Amino acid sequence: MYKKQVKLQRILCLALLIISAAIFVYSLGIMTDLYDSLYSTYRRGKTSISGAEVYMDMQPFNKNLLMASIGMILLSVLLFVTNTQSRRRYYIGNYCAIGLFSIGSIAVSVWSHTQIEAFKAQWLTLDFAKLADHAASRKTLYTESTFWFDIHYVIFGLLLIGTALLIANAVWKRKLMKEEQTLIAQGKEAAA
Repeated sequence: MYKKQVKLQRILCLALLIISAAIFVYSLGIMTDLYDSLYSTYRRGKTSISGAEVYMDMQPFNKNLLMASIGMILLSVLLFVTNTQSRRRYYIGNYCAIGLFSIGSIAVSVWSHTQIEAFKAQWLTLDFAKLADHAASRKTLYTESTFWFDIHYVIFGLLLIGTALLIANAVWKRKLMKEEQTLIAQGKEAAA
C-alpha cells in the first residue's frame, strides 16, 4: 500500500511544481492582449478611449501576481526540499510544507480570482467601436477576447484540485503510518 501512496505523492509534488510554473507563465501572458490593444491609445499617461484605463489599472495586480507565482514555485520546491515527494514516513517538516503550500495556493487562488473578475468586468466596459477605429488607423491588434481573463479558471482550478489531493494524500499517509505503528505494537506483544 505504501508503494501506491509514495508513487501518488511523487506525482502530486511534480504536478504542483508544474502548475506553479504555469501560474508564472500566466502572470507573464495576462497583459499580452491588453498591451497590444491598449498601449498605443495612451498619450502622456491618458487615453481617449473609454474603459482603456484597465491597462494601467492592472499593472500593480500583474506585478503582485508575478511575485505570488514565484512564491508558489518556491513553496512547491519546499515540498521537494522536505522530501515530501519520496519520504516513506512524514515528519513535522513535511506537514509544515504541505500546510504552507495549501494556505498559499488557496490564498493566491481566491485573491487572483476576485481581482481578475473585476478587471474582466472593467475590460467589458471598453468602447470597442472606438478601439476598432484606433486599431485600424494605427494598424495595431484589435480584440474583444476575454481569453486571458477566462483561462484563470483552468489554471487556478488545477491548483486547487492539486492542493486538495495533496491534503488527501497527507491524510492517507497519516492513516498508513498509524496502521504500521499498530502492526509493530502487535508484533512486539506477540514476541514477548
